[in-house]
Amino acid sequence: MRALLLFDIDGTLVSGGPAKKAFHVAMLEVFGTAGPIAGHEFSGKTDPQIARELLRLAGFDDAAIESGLEDLWAVYLAELGTRLPSRPMVPLPGVEELLDRLRADSQVALGLVTGNVEGGARLKLESAGIRADWFPVGAYGSDHEHRNELPGVAIERARRHWRADWVSQDVVVIGDTPRDIACGRAHFTRTVAVATGKVDRRTLMEAGPDLLLESFADVDRALDAICGQPGRA
Repeated sequence: MRALLLFDIDGTLVSGGPAKKAFHVAMLEVFGTAGPIAGHEFSGKTDPQIARELLRLAGFDDAAIESGLEDLWAVYLAELGTRLPSRPMVPLPGVEELLDRLRADSQVALGLVTGNVEGGARLKLESAGIRADWFPVGAYGSDHEHRNELPGVAIERARRHWRADWVSQDVVVIGDTPRDIACGRAHFTRTVAVATGKVDRRTLMEAGPDLLLESFADVDRALDAICGQPGRA
């Protein structure tokens, strides 16, 4: 295979949905507080990182946080699953055609690198009409709290799944935040930023991706950027 493409989810493939509300409710039920969640920045972070940051700000020590995380994810996933049917995630412009065309390319392998816990990732994608099994491998917030560790997890899983030994420049990490770019660069992969999330174009440029796209709406251009050679789009 020519390339392994590792996509972020929120702000990259889909937008909207009730995840923050579900997370808030779960934090209150399990820990009795969600900390200063209203103004807290979620973009590009893993779910465990967000929970730990909020709970530390609320005065919890790490032992107390760790003791409640398993229950937190169970409640969060139940809340998310209940709320998504009435407020589903929405595919971002061009995403459905882009994925259809990538899936038809036998030289491309699709995976995920996302801060979502695995169950949340699957629920969000499916609610947007994007089948989770289109991405046979991935790395999730439930695999590691630190996002920079996730591409290595996904690449190793992909190597086992496809029995392919990609070098770093065969792997592309695609996301909408500087943290997506940073985690790819930590593993010497190519990086493609897309300005469809909450981060402005200038900030994304300063993070130094190999390529920057406004969106996936121009599918031909997006395909050339993602599957072509490094360069500025």
